[in-house]
Amino acid sequence: MKDEDEQQIARHSQKQPSSRSEFDFIAAVRQRIARQSSSLSFSPHHSSLVRGIGDDAAVVKQQTGRETVITSDLLVEDIDFRRDSAPPILLGHKALAVSLSDIAAMGARPRWTLLALGIPRDIWDSDFVDQFYEGFFSLADRYDVRLIGGDVSRTPEKLVIDSIALGECAAGFSVGRSGAKPGDLIFVTGSLGGAAAGLRLLDRGARVGLEYPDEPEWKLVQELLLRQLRPEPRVGWGLVLGDERLASAMIDISDGLSSDLHHLCRESKVGARIESARLPIDSPVVDLCGRRALDPLLLSLHGGEDFELLFTVSPENAARLPVKVDGVSVTRVGEIKDSSQGVRLVEGSRVWDLPAHGWKHFEGVPSLKSQVSSGDAN
Repeated sequence: MKDEDEQQIARHSQKQPSSRSEFDFIAAVRQRIARQSSSLSFSPHHSSLVRGIGDDAAVVKQQTGRETVITSDLLVEDIDFRRDSAPPILLGHKALAVSLSDIAAMGARPRWTLLALGIPRDIWDSDFVDQFYEGFFSLADRYDVRLIGGDVSRTPEKLVIDSIALGECAAGFSVGRSGAKPGDLIFVTGSLGGAAAGLRLLDRGARVGLEYPDEPEWKLVQELLLRQLRPEPRVGWGLVLGDERLASAMIDISDGLSSDLHHLCRESKVGARIESARLPIDSPVVDLCGRRALDPLLLSLHGGEDFELLFTVSPENAARLPVKVDGVSVTRVGEIKDSSQGVRLVEGSRVWDLPAHGWKHFEGVPSLKSQVSSGDAN
């Protein structure tokens, strides 16, 4: 974790609650946006925004030859996060990051965002929301994304966050889930399993900045917690894969590699074969989780919330892939097959069915005791 993040969290935790109306709050947000607008005044891709916050709706000028990509993500307290383990500055970051990840998975450039909050009274009377917006705007500034609207209301008990993002790409250049063909190679960005491991550590009582830095494992624990609490959307890779027309199909890994691979294969009407030895498992997961009764392979396959990009590339385009984008590499993990072959996992000399064991909202987190090798071996 960066020192400045630790200082921000510690500084905000000492602030005293203040009373204000929602109109005062909206005015403060508009002032923050005005400062952001000034810093982005020379950014040409914002010129199509006609009206932002201040009216009943935002107005965007349509541009010939361009397409708008829109996504929405809902984060609900005690379902998608827990307030006692998610510092608000990191929660604000994550609320935007998950939507930017969806835009990246379409091969588009993120441009605008809308944010609606349902806020319990105890949060409203603290500085929680101010910290939340600090994290939100910090990430927005990094990618020149402008907040152009939203809403704020009161909820009885739980915090509810609705994050909407709009992106843009050249007409016909968006990347869907349905373009994969047998013979295409399967890649993932970054590393896998860290976010799921971080969630398990949170469940066991670990907290950001509240461990003991003198303990050998403290740094590894902090890295994994931040993989869960502060995911990094792969915006740069999304732009390269879309603009250069490299990816034939793409999806972000939010529900888990196994589930999201099944989603892609279903839309493309294909099968797939993944090689377990090629999976880029997050190094702290390997170093730490084996000693804490967590299986690194299961975490990387089924854990979810890594927000890496899973994409397919034709063999002739694979050589055109950059080695890294924004310091993040990609790894070839498998190959698209005919639909009759299903979705399978190769472990040494054995081949197993790979079921979709990732996150399902109305079933909850799958048991990590479930075995990948639940299918019949060949």
